[in-house]
Amino acid sequence: MLIGELANAVGLPSQTIRFYERKGLLPAPERGANGYRTYDESTLARLRFVQTAQAAGLTLAEIGTILDLRDDGNVPCAHVATLINSKLHAVRARIRDLALLEIELDALIERSHRLDPDDCIDADICHIIAAPQ
Repeated sequence: MLIGELANAVGLPSQTIRFYERKGLLPAPERGANGYRTYDESTLARLRFVQTAQAAGLTLAEIGTILDLRDDGNVPCAHVATLINSKLHAVRARIRDLALLEIELDALIERSHRLDPDDCIDADICHIIAAPQ
């Protein structure tokens, strides 16, 4: 299939497919007599894997390590499990950080309801956010 057909099949722009090729996520495609890139079903499967891995929060660099293992003939499952576990820990830490931020924002909103804008001084810039005296 040509790059446009491949792009349509996976719902990506052709430029993204070329970018993935440059980054080594996709093998260099065959070229037809006309010079056009031609792709087979294995490239389609690989692109779908990249999309699914990205949806799981993996970076392109991380996805590249998985693909490299597979291309070298190794089963990457243990590596993938480690990556996913690391992502899960990061997500949980981010959730904790966001919960703390939520508390802080709620407190600032509550503070904004109690303060009078006429009492705000230039040195405070905004007394809703300014540190309490």
